[in-house]
Amino acid sequence: MSKTRIGFGFDVHQMKEGHPFVMGGVTLPHHSGAFGHSDADVIVHAICDALLGAANLRDIGYHFSNKDERWRGISSLILLEHVVELLDEKDWTIGNIDAMICLEAPKINPHIPEMKAHIARAAGISEEDISIKATTNEQMGFIGRGEGVVAYAVCLIEK
Repeated sequence: MSKTRIGFGFDVHQMKEGHPFVMGGVTLPHHSGAFGHSDADVIVHAICDALLGAANLRDIGYHFSNKDERWRGISSLILLEHVVELLDEKDWTIGNIDAMICLEAPKINPHIPEMKAHIARAAGISEEDISIKATTNEQMGFIGRGEGVVAYAVCLIEK
């Protein structure tokens, strides 16, 4: 008998002037970027948390502590590869991933195909099984002021 689970992930990072902005493994042209211990790729972090949560494997901070120098500046796609290995060890496979980015700028739409390709490769699934969307916060709050970026993700895993 097969088993199916749904996971939810969320991530938020502060934006800093002059810092690279990595999203879905793509460096976006922008005057500021998300800041964090790794490359601060919020969409990949949210995906990692959704997958880990669905498999009841805790969260991204548990596996990749920001106090551990091994993860400083690392590509979040490598973290996603590790998460997939953890799922594989428990015989979970990924059914699909649906992710949403919330920011005012830059425009995400032109970069979605490349993001999907990077995430699919790291997750070991088809690009057809990944949905990436973007929205603004209508210029309200810290997102609207360009001070931060947020991503949400849900996933389906099967055993």
